Amino acid sequence: MNKAELRSIWEKEEKAAHIIGWDFSHIHGRYEEEDDLPWDYEKTVRKYLNRDFDMLDYDTGGGEFLLSLDHPFDKTAATEGFKPNVRLCEEKLLPLGINFKECGTPSVIPFDNEAFDVIINRHGSFDAGELYRLLKKNGIFITEQVGSDNDRDLVEMVLPGTDKPFPHLNLKEQRRVFENAGFHIIKAKEAYRPIRFYDVGAFVWFACIIEWEFPGFSVERCFDKLLKMQKVIEEKGEIKGTVHRYLIAARKV
Repeated sequence: MNKAELRSIWEKEEKAAHIIGWDFSHIHGRYEEEDDLPWDYEKTVRKYLNRDFDMLDYDTGGGEFLLSLDHPFDKTAATEGFKPNVRLCEEKLLPLGINFKECGTPSVIPFDNEAFDVIINRHGSFDAGELYRLLKKNGIFITEQVGSDNDRDLVEMVLPGTDKPFPHLNLKEQRRVFENAGFHIIKAKEAYRPIRFYDVGAFVWFACIIEWEFPGFSVERCFDKLLKMQKVIEEKGEIKGTVHRYLIAARKV
């Protein structure tokens, strides 16, 4: 394909870059990530989740993972702050009897003191002091987070010199945050694993969705660098980057 054809394809991906919940099915089979982390977030949650426990999923997204746990609805609460997802959760979770509330401020979560045995959070923001307030004695908070080095090699390919959006997000610093808030760390792991794209269009869609990592990205602005990516894919079959993840499970003591 010539440059004009490639530009047209990539601009269509740019225009298509919208999601509800956290649904990456648009690029399913065209990229891979998080398939070999040295832990299983779901298994970790289930290990500490008793069916009699009151549970909160903070920043639930579209509620997809929460519903997969099949926890008793009358023992389940959730929050979300992203407006399109709020509407989705109201339509999907409230009719089930799940105590869903809109919340976009992690330091002010609209539930009573010591309301929960377990709080979970995947890839969302949080405030350790507020979590301590919400948890019952010996309650557990479990989170898998995206670290500050996430996708940095990919960012450098198209937007060299871009600052990290959240430089404090790493296991060492966040572990200290929880300990200072009064938690006992019961599990802590960190990993750097590959992310692969098999066509540039999939990368364009991804970069538009993850806009906080790729600020100012557009096909127009980055077209020459996308052409270099295209050449790499033609030669090697993939563009390879690195994801940064860490997992913390902490008990209120």
